[in-house]
Order: sequence, then structure tokens, then C-alpha cells
Amino acid sequence: MRKIHTALDGVFIIELDKCSDKRGYFIETCNKKKFELLDLQGDFVQDNQSLSVHTGTIRGLHYQLNPKAQMKVVSCISGSIYDVVVDIRKGSPTYGQWFGTILSEYNNRLLTVPKGFAHGFCTTEPNTIVQYKVDEYYSPNHEGGILWNDETIGIFWPTNQPILSEKDKKLPRLKDTNVNFVYGDDFN
Repeated sequence: MRKIHTALDGVFIIELDKCSDKRGYFIETCNKKKFELLDLQGDFVQDNQSLSVHTGTIRGLHYQLNPKAQMKVVSCISGSIYDVVVDIRKGSPTYGQWFGTILSEYNNRLLTVPKGFAHGFCTTEPNTIVQYKVDEYYSPNHEGGILWNDETIGIFWPTNQPILSEKDKKLPRLKDTNVNFVYGDDFN
């Protein structure tokens, strides 16, 4: 298991070790001791899984406000996604900046999404399954989101005709959100 730093503080790609033979493969996707050695804190309480039937499906950009903020570890177990995180911590030197990477069933990678970041993805293959671990239970009273195509963020999505939920189509732009994340605060 290896940690790859990104341009956004606290956002990492985790490359997993894969053992393959004629039977198939084995991958350890979560190991608390190894995560701690990589300085990845998270006491995961919930696993979520989504199936997106169509290529070009965008889910997000989502987050959960304090005091129910979530740290996520995202993987793609079937198909492929372009996975995106956006820094929404007020006062952060990278506020409003984003990072994107491909996660797929083939590249054995995870993406960490710290508290204080919005998360979303676009499927690049049909019948894509995404799984993510979170360290806080879902709280509908604390959920928030940002419009996927907010021009001030400028995410390059790999689709011209996205498939979105009605809820995600109506999300506000970053400047119109009520985020309560402040750079430097301890969200634990």
C-alpha cells in the first residue's frame, strides 16, 4: 500500500498491492494499521455502494457539514470513474481548487476525501460500481452540495451530456453555499 500526494493538502491516492495468480486476484482494500502508518485517520462506520448504469453519470458534488462532516475513502470496484474533490475550506490557499483522477477496477487505487472537501464523480464506463467508506453516518440535516459545473471551479468533466439526478441539477454554486469548514480547524 502506497500513498501518493496530490496538489490538495490531505487528498491522497492510495495504490493497493494486488496478488494475482491463475485463480484471479486478492486485494486488501482496508487495513487500519496500514492506514495509520500512512497517516490516514478514519474510524469507518458506514460503507456505501452505488451502481451507475450509464456512461456519463455524474454524482455530486456532495459533502456533509460539521459537526457531521465525513472523511471518505473511495474505490471503483467495477467499471471506471473520473473522481473529483474540491477544497471548500474557507481561508485555504487552495479554496475552490479541484483535483481529479481515474479510479477503475483495473488500477487498484483508492482516493481519500478529507473533511472540508466536496466529492463527485463521472462514470466513464457503463454499469460502474463505486464503493466508499465514511467515518461519520449519513445525516440528511447536514448534507450539502455544489453544482457540478460551477464555472468558478471549472472542473473538466469527461462528458458533454451528463446524466444527473434532479437534486444534483439544483445544487448551488460554491459562492452560494453555507459551508462551515475553516482551513486549519480540526474536524475530528
